[in-house]
Amino acid sequence: MTDIDQSTRTEMEAAAFRRLLQHLDEHKDVQNIDLMILADFCRNCLSKWLVAAAEERQVALDYEAAREWVYGMPFADWKARFQTPASPEQLAAFEARQKARQQD
Repeated sequence: MTDIDQSTRTEMEAAAFRRLLQHLDEHKDVQNIDLMILADFCRNCLSKWLVAAAEERQVALDYEAAREWVYGMPFADWKARFQTPASPEQLAAFEARQKARQQD
């Protein structure tokens, strides 16, 4: 990818990010805890990264607005409609993941 100019690279990365958001939107059954267990990030992480990117560029974007961007609706609505309680198995797997991260 070294021969791709910066503008094109940025456009490609933005397109990939939009596709990731679309994919997550199409798979609302995938819970944030599942993402955290498997990939060590979730929709809330994406929201925080957007806020950080905005701050770096001195653009006003608060966390709730970023979450609405990522979730495609206010977070409270998404949570009420799609979030399920974490199972004991999910909680155990998440805890194991956190412990493994601390050991790295």
